Amino acid sequence: MTLKLPMILRSFKIIISLFFFFVVTFQVYGEEKIDIWKNNKVNSSSENKDNNTSSEGKNEEKINQNSVLNESILIEEQQLSKKDEIKIFGIYDPEEFNLNLNMWSSTKAEDVKASIKRIKKIKLSNTSNEILENILLSFSYPPEGMTEKEFTDIKINWLIENQRSDLIENFLKQNKEFDGKRRAVQYLVDENISKANIKEGCNKISFIDSSIKDSYLEKFKIYCLVFNEKKNEARLLLDLLREQKQSDKFFDDKINFLLGISSTTDKKVNDKNLLNFYLSSVTIKDFSYEPSKKTKKEIWKFLSASNLIKLEDITDKEKLKNLELAANQGRLDRNTIFEIYKQIPFNLNKLINAKNVYQSLEGSDARPLIYQKFLLSENVDSQLDYLFILENLFKKAKIQNIYSEFLSERLKEIGLENIPDEYKEIAESRILSKEEIQLGKVKYNDKILHQSKVLKFYLENEDQKKVQKDIDKIFKKIIKNKKYFFSAKDLALVDALLKDGFNLPSNFNYKELSEKYDIPKNLLQLIDKKQNAFLTLKIVEIIGEDEPHQLDSETIYFITNLLNEMNLINIRNKVIISALPRRV
Repeated sequence: MTLKLPMILRSFKIIISLFFFFVVTFQVYGEEKIDIWKNNKVNSSSENKDNNTSSEGKNEEKINQNSVLNESILIEEQQLSKKDEIKIFGIYDPEEFNLNLNMWSSTKAEDVKASIKRIKKIKLSNTSNEILENILLSFSYPPEGMTEKEFTDIKINWLIENQRSDLIENFLKQNKEFDGKRRAVQYLVDENISKANIKEGCNKISFIDSSIKDSYLEKFKIYCLVFNEKKNEARLLLDLLREQKQSDKFFDDKINFLLGISSTTDKKVNDKNLLNFYLSSVTIKDFSYEPSKKTKKEIWKFLSASNLIKLEDITDKEKLKNLELAANQGRLDRNTIFEIYKQIPFNLNKLINAKNVYQSLEGSDARPLIYQKFLLSENVDSQLDYLFILENLFKKAKIQNIYSEFLSERLKEIGLENIPDEYKEIAESRILSKEEIQLGKVKYNDKILHQSKVLKFYLENEDQKKVQKDIDKIFKKIIKNKKYFFSAKDLALVDALLKDGFNLPSNFNYKELSEKYDIPKNLLQLIDKKQNAFLTLKIVEIIGEDEPHQLDSETIYFITNLLNEMNLINIRNKVIISALPRRV
């Protein structure tokens, strides 16, 4: 969906014009009354002279005023027209997050680029990522000094780099024409091909509206018709593609062969893109391909999914290293490496003495040896021993990305409850589980404000009147306790309650309690400059790889305070829901 200038801005142009018209009318009319008043006081001998002078002056003044008025309207129209020419692209309505179309307009392009660059180096938590995508993918004008193409590229790059196929689908549905559309479509097609499940891919890609025209997409649709035995339809679409000069010699050759129009096809593997590579693989008999460091990531994924990667020569250490490097970079399924490790033979003596022997071997031999020894270990102690030796070997080779998830899964299979105390702490730190960021069931505790039933307003959308009664009751109880300490988390909740219109006891001095917590001045300055979206981007950097409940209390307080100041209530609620309740 491409949004034009909002109706409210067009109305604003009309209001400005009417305002200037009434100002001028009032001024001209006022001066005519003053001239009449003066004419009554002058003698008759000078009356005609004065009238002529007055009339000439008024006419000249009217001309000047009309000139200023027309110039003002022209400038206003030029400004609005200039903004009206800018097309905006996104997925979300900014109002859903208490923002608007001008959310980036006060922010300089280089500031946004620098922040996005830093964020890309962080493995964002679910909440951080959600907030970032909310603001980045909302419809809005680009930052100051950034073209609509640059801004759209940032959005598309983020979606592709983070493999957000679902959001790319939505982006294509809502934005018909935009720079980078071909890249988005090609990614979506390639993502389906790379799974080596063409039936699912053909069903999945059918979501794209027929109004979206792209040669790469059309080629894949033609192949899907062939795949589903709809050859007549495939020929019609192919002829149409040729007429539009969007086909090419390679594609024509492959489809003609698959349609049975020709009995031979080019035997050369085409790896220019994944679709060409896939067509090569299904049309060339005894297809084989040797991937290299230059091989595209999507081709690696397809080879892995299609079980086309094999280490025919187990003595080829250089190829094994290339495969490990590809897996570490995410171009190859990491499980493929462990399957290859199992195929490398070792004599019985090496396997028995693996713990002593591995240190004298090259890494490409030591890792498979220790992996096989782990598989042969029967007790937990020895399994853990070899798992952590293997971890060090992967770290030493700087390919630990292959191993981190494998280690986590193995530790979960063993179970923390079965792990000896000397390994427990290190094992806990290595487990990468979604359970860590799934918040769990809330357990309310009315002895602590930020864990009390007051939170039901944010967690369960409870009626405001009932929540107000809970506030009165809980505050009465807490204030009586002279030993009670109001924490930064308590004040974060209080700040939100005040923002949302709740009443607090008159003897509760929030202002005094909050003064001991400093909020970074550079962030407060962004509020003064009305840079709401950019400040939210900074908050994403601050939360980073943590979930809000993992942050320290003071950070939680100043983040919620800043979001309150910016009236970003929906985003603030995401933080509150994670950061404040006690969960089990």
